[in-house]
Amino acid sequence: MSHNLPEPALDLLRAVLEALDIPYPATIGDSERYARVLEDRAMHTVIALRDILDGDGPVLGIEWTTAYLRKKLAEHPPTGYRAAGVPRQNGGRP
Repeated sequence: MSHNLPEPALDLLRAVLEALDIPYPATIGDSERYARVLEDRAMHTVIALRDILDGDGPVLGIEWTTAYLRKKLAEHPPTGYRAAGVPRQNGGRP
């Protein structure tokens, strides 16, 4: 598949997908932790997108913003809950 977007834009979109496409909780009991992780990751994604799209204030560039988003996502990994489709040898925890 070919894209007409420049590589920095594609990389930002990949980071956005990484942020939001996390494993679903396996049980209702895991939903609270899942929601918290997803909420934190979504917040950092919105901040990154606003930085790029708003044009207000100092914009450090799409590459810097993408790297910063990935750094923040690493601080909020999709862990601490049992996830659907994760092999049992890991206790079902991503």
